[in-house]
Amino acid sequence: MFLRAVNAEGEIKSKEYIAEKLIAVIEEVGSRNVIQVITDNASNCKGAGLIVQQKYDHIFWTPCVVHTLNLALKSICAPKTPRTEEDEVIFQECHWISEVAADANHIKNFIMNHGMRLSMFNEFSKLKLLAIADTRFASVVVQLKRFCMVKRALEQMVISEKWESYGDGPERGTAEFVREKVLSAVWWRKVKYIVDFTEPIYEVLRVADTDTPCLHLIYEMWDSMIEKVKKTIYQHEDKEESEESTFYDVVQSILVNRWAKANTPLHCLAHSLNPRYYSEQWINGGVGHVRPHKDAEISQMRMSCFKKSFPAAEDLKRVKEEYTRFSTCTGEFNDYDLIYDRWILDPLNWWVNYGQSTPLLQNLAIKFVNQPASSSCCERNWSTYNFIHSMKRNQLAPERAEDLVFVHNNLRLMSRRTESYKTGANRIWDVGGDGFESFSGVGIFRSC
Repeated sequence: MFLRAVNAEGEIKSKEYIAEKLIAVIEEVGSRNVIQVITDNASNCKGAGLIVQQKYDHIFWTPCVVHTLNLALKSICAPKTPRTEEDEVIFQECHWISEVAADANHIKNFIMNHGMRLSMFNEFSKLKLLAIADTRFASVVVQLKRFCMVKRALEQMVISEKWESYGDGPERGTAEFVREKVLSAVWWRKVKYIVDFTEPIYEVLRVADTDTPCLHLIYEMWDSMIEKVKKTIYQHEDKEESEESTFYDVVQSILVNRWAKANTPLHCLAHSLNPRYYSEQWINGGVGHVRPHKDAEISQMRMSCFKKSFPAAEDLKRVKEEYTRFSTCTGEFNDYDLIYDRWILDPLNWWVNYGQSTPLLQNLAIKFVNQPASSSCCERNWSTYNFIHSMKRNQLAPERAEDLVFVHNNLRLMSRRTESYKTGANRIWDVGGDGFESFSGVGIFRSC
């Protein structure tokens, strides 16, 4: 639930200030009820998370996976002006993506910023072009995906008689540029290639960009994501697995470096407690799949989490024994239905049905397979606050604005438990939140 907003006007948002606010809330809800604190990767937020982690031995600080993926996409789709040799390589390999994105943005602005051109476009397309807010995650990918959906409408528009008769004024040059790009098969192939190879990254981002439990999926999803990106790039470049691709090497290095900063012991423990990753179906379903207890990195981080969660020596010894039986399918875990259901059931159902003989591990697993991996959902109240306290409505006292945001956000969270949220017209009102299935009818996207 949404607890409160803090009026930080005039305050320096240092790590100490943020940690103070987080600790106050932790004390309010009870420190034993808190498992993790998720923030974005800004240095002050990271510092605050580490202060909280230092104060409470059992609480973990976790960087937001969505923010991490968004930074990776920005590095790929909008490379910065090179300052180092590594930046130069990234810029050379990825600069063409930012050029295509700039062309798409130019076309969108030319059409949407004039009533006549927009009316012309609406005659050919039932879908709208997207005016994407600056805070929207993966904004380049979202915009190019929409361009692919309205490709035929754009082509029909620029070859129509209306387009020919319109544009004799000072903007004729821009109109010719738009026509040239829209009718360029080479440009559209670039657009589709960008959408295709970023699709695996975007899929993971959208899964994590909700308040649904997904912490136990992130470790495996990140590995699979990189493999899917590689497959798409190699198919486009018509290369064999053994050949080298400079572009893929750059994309991989960006994704791996971001994961190195985002990966925490909590991800490894949650991965270890997912029964699916011990099943034969998963092991045989992909190249390089290894059971968590046989992976050195995961095992090391899992052990550090065990020590943090079970400070008493007797409990630590007991949970190690329980994990041994669970991971090796020995003792009470050597049962056909139990082993088969590791692949069939979701982790929560599996632990509820089969974890009674390992109470410490069962309680730990139920907690961790119920955890989100992103802070973006709670950050969406920033947009809500902006709607309520706007330029035209700026006389609200901070306390009144906080009350209205409190009501709005918690009503939205409660609505997600209703059937109409999934199937009815009400799902449209949450499109800036987790209702990402409803892309096709929306003109403006907002996020945190």
